[in-house]
Amino acid sequence: MISNHDISGPLILVTGANGFVGQALCAALERRGQRVRRALRVARPPAGAADSVTVGDLDAATAWDAALRGVDTVIHLAARTHDIHETGEDALAAYRKTNVEGTRRLAEAASGAGVRRFVFMSSVKVNGERTTGRPFSEADTPRPEDAYGLTKWEAEQTLRQIAEQTGMEYVVLRAPLVYGPGVKGNFLRLMQWVAQQRPLPLASVDNRRSLIYLDNLVDAIIMCAQGPAAAGGTYLVGDAESPSTPALVRALTAALGVRDRLLPCPQAALKLGAMLLGRSAEFARLTGSLVLDSTKIGRELGWKPRFSLAEGLAITAQWYHAQVRPRSPTE
Repeated sequence: MISNHDISGPLILVTGANGFVGQALCAALERRGQRVRRALRVARPPAGAADSVTVGDLDAATAWDAALRGVDTVIHLAARTHDIHETGEDALAAYRKTNVEGTRRLAEAASGAGVRRFVFMSSVKVNGERTTGRPFSEADTPRPEDAYGLTKWEAEQTLRQIAEQTGMEYVVLRAPLVYGPGVKGNFLRLMQWVAQQRPLPLASVDNRRSLIYLDNLVDAIIMCAQGPAAAGGTYLVGDAESPSTPALVRALTAALGVRDRLLPCPQAALKLGAMLLGRSAEFARLTGSLVLDSTKIGRELGWKPRFSLAEGLAITAQWYHAQVRPRSPTE
């Protein structure tokens, strides 16, 4: 057990430190003996946090001077996250305010404060929403389709421009869906549905979807922050397995210790039902393929996922049984 007095070395600033990934990342860094400063939107530092700064909302006016004092590396996780219900110009403006202008402000302040390296957490949605025939790679032309993916791509370009002008090192990491203890959103709803052994008409779906276990992503972020070879790199990162939706559901049933309730149903019928219910976006994610190739980060940085899909789901299921009341997914 490393105490606060044992932590030394370069100071790392983590934005979004109270988030799903941020909490796990800060804990992992401190276990490795790293000095961590948490940048928080509101003043709610976790128990035992030795160094935290409240910065408020992320936008073009955020004051970063106190947070960046003495910092060697910035790991920028904070963002306006994806919401399928937000559409239109107003939504795009809101995403740009946080994801683009907020990132620009932080990158400019970081370079001015002498920060050596800036690691930016982006998304596979920069590449696009679906793959056909082959996985996405870093060499592909970005084709974002929604406000979240578009503003992540714009933020990447903004960071790259600032870094090239100032000499600050930068690294971009694009991840797919992240799961693990503390997961929320659609993955948690799927777990609830499976745990209650509700029928899922997905047995006939033939697709592949990349995802990444939380601790595998944390390992990749730390490598991007510390590896000399990472400077200037853009990396796609995902678990070794890219399961089909039925395979993921079966793996979840095994992890949760329940019976498989997958049922066959023609995809055309599923698509029509989803359209009538206004859930076409959810249908696309459940039935379409989105696969990424993590070869580059493995080759250049030596990263490989420590946890398999089965191991990651088993740990997530233990957390679910211990912490989550198995509510109906419609609650």
